[in-house]
Amino acid sequence: MTSLPIADRSLGRSETPDDASASIAGVRADAIESELRRALDQGEIEVRFQPQFSCFSGAVIGAEALTRWRHPTLGMLGARSLFAMADRAALTTQLSQHVLGKALGEAACWPRELALSLNISPQELSDPRFAIDFAALVAAHGVDPSRLTLEITEDLLLRDIDQASRALYSLRDVGLSAALDDFGAGFCNFQYLRELPLDALKLDKSMIAGVPSDSKSLAVLKAILALGRALELEICAEGVEDADQLGTITSEGCDYWQGFLGGQAMPGEALLELT
Repeated sequence: MTSLPIADRSLGRSETPDDASASIAGVRADAIESELRRALDQGEIEVRFQPQFSCFSGAVIGAEALTRWRHPTLGMLGARSLFAMADRAALTTQLSQHVLGKALGEAACWPRELALSLNISPQELSDPRFAIDFAALVAAHGVDPSRLTLEITEDLLLRDIDQASRALYSLRDVGLSAALDDFGAGFCNFQYLRELPLDALKLDKSMIAGVPSDSKSLAVLKAILALGRALELEICAEGVEDADQLGTITSEGCDYWQGFLGGQAMPGEALLELT
């Protein structure tokens, strides 16, 4: 019997992430994967939005789209669990396309100044047709590409950095931005900063957890911010949980943030109520 990642009981990526190394005792992987296929077919996979705030004005400037599945017995499953299941069942592209389509459909009705961040799967970015197909999807939903940021992670880029670079340059040509997500969680390969058309760095919550009380954590934050400014990149702090952290990242020059302090991932209607 193969076990699956445990349900993520949180509602936002920057709060308590789902633990892909944990397991659900007694639950067969093939059974859950069959249910995932059915959930996709019947449109049961939800999209939530975690708000992002300007460090300077405090206003909501956008949101990151996150996927959730309210399983009838396991509870709320988060993105990491869902994509682990999807990968095992060869449904990653189908799940990602479902999330992208739903997120773009909602964003089309938002105020034009509200941006949307979208996570891209490794399978998609390694597909030579991804840039063309994604640009067509954006156009079909009538969303201004300049409102969109694609979030990519280091582990994704390791698979094929050349193809990733080609895809991101093609999408930049039509107005989309790109952010390197979870910066600081891995080994921080600076080759990515040289070779990819990036517009922002999203600092992993582990880089925020120690500030402002820990001098070494604060020194690392200052160094990364200086690097970002030198490369003309915006800096987003993820996982901001209290006012002291917010005060520090603001005074040190972060551009925007998201996390527990600002709100969990929420339905689009709730997000709009914050604006």
